[in-house]
Amino acid sequence: MRISQKKDFEPGYTEIVSREGKYREYLMDFGILRLNEGMEYEDDMPLERVFVLLYGEIEVEYGGKKANARRDTYTDETIWCIDLPMDVPAVIRGKAKDSQVIIVRTENERRFEPAVRCKEQIVEEIRGEGYMNEAGTRLVRTAQDKRLTPQSNLMLGEDMHYPGKWSGFPSHSHVQPEIYFYKFYPENGFGLLRLGDEAVLLEHNDTVLIEPEKVHPQVAAPGYAMYYFWVIRHLDGNPYLGPDFEEQHLWVEQPGAKYWPDR
Repeated sequence: MRISQKKDFEPGYTEIVSREGKYREYLMDFGILRLNEGMEYEDDMPLERVFVLLYGEIEVEYGGKKANARRDTYTDETIWCIDLPMDVPAVIRGKAKDSQVIIVRTENERRFEPAVRCKEQIVEEIRGEGYMNEAGTRLVRTAQDKRLTPQSNLMLGEDMHYPGKWSGFPSHSHVQPEIYFYKFYPENGFGLLRLGDEAVLLEHNDTVLIEPEKVHPQVAAPGYAMYYFWVIRHLDGNPYLGPDFEEQHLWVEQPGAKYWPDR
């Protein structure tokens, strides 16, 4: 399911997915908060909340503490995020002329200490090197998973695609619901995603809802860098620990795999 955002986000919070709305089966609230300098946004919902700074500069006040973050670009700078439990209200303040923040919320009754994750706490890696003629080479940043943040019900991170490259291949799926959010550089770029048996166009500021057990490999158009944020909701008793691959495509990662027929 593609949710297109044809115009840029207005200042304030834009709700894209709601736990109690049309897409409640995804078990998450998801939206974009855009702040000008001096704007404030209060969030005291009794849910686990993760705020991810896309770009700009913000101050987050929570539980009697303050955290300041600045991120000039999501293409070259790693993630800054804060994970809050259900009983800690927060205020986000804009400190720059323009800032964008991803907000994800979900139910989680565990009590844990608020946690800022940034810099060396983010697992950053180049994936896809050494096979498929480098067709799947991309930068992956993981901020939360069951190993890094066992108290959380959310696994999340970012992929930064080099132009013309693939991710999510060999094709994989999982039973846990997932949300993707996209940015392109330049902004008129596009990509394509296979979602089950359908092809989905990807454009700047699009959101895609990944249905359980549907494969979802994707590719960026040549000349256009593709960023996407991803978040997976762990299921009760069945957290996301790894994908299920389509066996028919696993051969592409095998040593000595031939990608062109012999003459």
